[in-house]
Amino acid sequence: MKIGELAKEAGCSSQTIRFYEREGLLPAPERSESNYRHYGSMHLKRLSFIRNCRALAMSHAEIHALLALMDDPRGDCQAINALLDEHIDHVEVRLKELSQLHGQLRHLREKCEHARSVGDCGIVHGLEEMAREEEPGSSTHLG
Repeated sequence: MKIGELAKEAGCSSQTIRFYEREGLLPAPERSESNYRHYGSMHLKRLSFIRNCRALAMSHAEIHALLALMDDPRGDCQAINALLDEHIDHVEVRLKELSQLHGQLRHLREKCEHARSVGDCGIVHGLEEMAREEEPGSSTHLG
């Protein structure tokens, strides 16, 4: 099948497929005599796997690791278990971060319960005065 057909089957864009090829997540397809990419059912299966991993917020590095482990189907799946356990830990950290963010936003919203002039807006004043950490960034694996 051509790239457009694969994209339609997988529910993604041709650009996504090309991106995954460049990232080394999806193997390059064979080319026809007219230089069109020709994809097979293996590409669709692997693309679906990649998209399912991305839907679970897995990083490209995690997906690379899983794919490498899958390339040895007789290997032990303990490394896959460990990878998923680590990803669960990352998600738990992110949930805590999002919970803290939610609390900060709710507290900020409480500073302006009634409409008033922007100059008197409690949210604006709260944002101006809010103490902030030194560019902490995200502590999760996704950044």
